[in-house]
Amino acid sequence: MKRCTFLIIVVLINGYFCSANDNGTRKDDPLSGIKKLKSEVSDNLTKNLLPYWSNRMVDNLNGGFFGRIDNKDNVPPDSEKGGILNARILWTYSSAYRISKDTAYLRLATRAKDYIMTHFIDKEYGGAYRSVNSKGEPSDTRKQTYTMSFFIYGMAEYYKATGDKEALKTAKDIFESLEKYALDKESNGYFEVYSRDWKRTHDKLIGETTINDEKTMNTHLHLMESYSNLYRVCPDKRMADRLKNLVEIFLDKIIDKKTSHLICFLDKNWNSTSKIDSYGHDIEASWLLCEAANLLKDQALLGQVKEASIKIANAASEGIQPDGSMVYEKDLATGHLGSERSYWVQSETIVGYFNVFELTGNEKYLDNAINCWNYTKTHLVDNKSGGWFSSVSESGIPGRGDKGGFWVCPYHNGRMCMEIIERVK
Repeated sequence: MKRCTFLIIVVLINGYFCSANDNGTRKDDPLSGIKKLKSEVSDNLTKNLLPYWSNRMVDNLNGGFFGRIDNKDNVPPDSEKGGILNARILWTYSSAYRISKDTAYLRLATRAKDYIMTHFIDKEYGGAYRSVNSKGEPSDTRKQTYTMSFFIYGMAEYYKATGDKEALKTAKDIFESLEKYALDKESNGYFEVYSRDWKRTHDKLIGETTINDEKTMNTHLHLMESYSNLYRVCPDKRMADRLKNLVEIFLDKIIDKKTSHLICFLDKNWNSTSKIDSYGHDIEASWLLCEAANLLKDQALLGQVKEASIKIANAASEGIQPDGSMVYEKDLATGHLGSERSYWVQSETIVGYFNVFELTGNEKYLDNAINCWNYTKTHLVDNKSGGWFSSVSESGIPGRGDKGGFWVCPYHNGRMCMEIIERVK
């Protein structure tokens, strides 16, 4: 996250010269739109999203947090507790405390950290379990690269917020396990799933359909963000090398050279096996790539990434709908465009296009971000019971998906709010 000095310069220039629409009418000062966006997402974060999770998801009987809350706000107490959920809760409340210094957030971040250390970290084989049962006993002991990336992400954030050395050591230990076991030392990149004792399996956990789907864009994207966060607090040469390697994998292997969409699934040798364009992942990657390249301070790499990020965001705009929302994905085999509006896709759309506005000063990208937030606050924020719906239909009707669960966490939407808060200084 960075302070938006370039953005402020652009905004001030636009404030003085008030560019005209095609029909000659004056546009609103973009500064007012930016201020309104920041104010509204800040209010949503502190008055809705974080209180919802704080008040409803703390498990006072078994420790940690409940594993699930359904779309009617019911909490089944015996639900499995996912590693992704717990690691993302750790990141969210650590980041919220770092930004606000509200000790209520620190207590929840520490609760998440302590529960993870006690119940998820595998002290015999290293790494972390994929899930535990409601009592905190290991239930899925597989080592999933995707899941463990979030333990790195959350522990690094907790260290950044608190200086807790155990958290930093845990993040570095998981990093070392991934580099030792999950790294493909022949063709580069990282494989997906391992047994508890690090024997590779071909289990399909994040959308793979065939045995040939050996490497996924999604896992490499979240490894890049987690390595970025670890590099922030441990900026040594080795971390820089591993982070740069992930950025270059995106530039060389994962971004489709013809379309600028991300290739979602690939075989061992980086040949595409993908049948979809994922607009949500496209726009998310466009800003996470910039984040990583900015941290590395490699000017040549940063130039490549900025150019690629703008192209990716333009490609993702194929999914933007007239109401300002972004659909999830397109099936390339059938041409079918998914109609669901997911909470995480909207969240990444807001950050992603705000980031491209910062890169270019082009107000159409700012409009994309603000229009998507206006859609989101109307349709995905539960203004009656609190929290967010995980998805809504094309007509805006909430889906049956949980408001919290294995994959549904206060991370994409919480991060969006905090990104906007920190970018608009």
